Amino acid sequence: MDVVIVESPADIGPLVASMVIGLLERRPGSVLGLAAGDSPVPVYESLIEAHRRGEVSFAEASAVTLDEYVGLPPGHPQSYRQVIIDDFVSHVDLPVSSLHTPDVHAADLSAACVEFEAQIGRLGGVDLQLLGIGANGHIGFNEPSSSLASRTRITTLHPRTRGDNARFFTSAAEVPYHVVTQGVGTVLDARHAVLVASGEHKRQAVAAMVEGPVTAFVPASALQLHPHATVVIDEASAAGLQLTECYRFAHEHRPRWCQY
Repeated sequence: MDVVIVESPADIGPLVASMVIGLLERRPGSVLGLAAGDSPVPVYESLIEAHRRGEVSFAEASAVTLDEYVGLPPGHPQSYRQVIIDDFVSHVDLPVSSLHTPDVHAADLSAACVEFEAQIGRLGGVDLQLLGIGANGHIGFNEPSSSLASRTRITTLHPRTRGDNARFFTSAAEVPYHVVTQGVGTVLDARHAVLVASGEHKRQAVAAMVEGPVTAFVPASALQLHPHATVVIDEASAAGLQLTECYRFAHEHRPRWCQY
């Protein structure tokens, strides 16, 4: 796991965007794993700016979403597919038809989860998966106690997660109880996992993920087992780490030929 500590949230976007741009330069038809929420927004903003400058094209790329609410009508402004379209896809040249999402409106949700896994396989797997982390250590909607071998499935949101997400809805009562999420095992299949976090409220989750034991109680800790995981965090979210100087030294002296 590579841990990169930057000064502020504003520094996260350009750094992670450079990883995506570098990937697309090498493989224009890459498969991107896209996440919703606050954490990836600076990355999307930087990628949109780079696209407008003509520095990157997504025309040959494909994308898959990380998770989706169950129970919201199609096109609901808080459905994660719609959020990703509004925050990113509609501003670049990635065709909407190339954005793949679990079919949460299917009559058989379990079959839809199996089909989504199959769709990822048909695409050739995810090349770069963008992730955030919940205050309780979840990635995607894999809440504490999720199996570290889990695949795409239906699950129930933890009350804390519903509370954290209530700010996006008119009232807390509108937040769905159920979601479809890529499993931890599905996330670990991505060739490069890039997790971003910022803010003091994420410091405990970040510390548990990076320096704590690998445990289902902190699903994000499974990234310690990933052969190519990069964690990009600001000073506030890094405040709970014990080995910050080691991470800074490793980043400063990273060989130029070694790409994130």
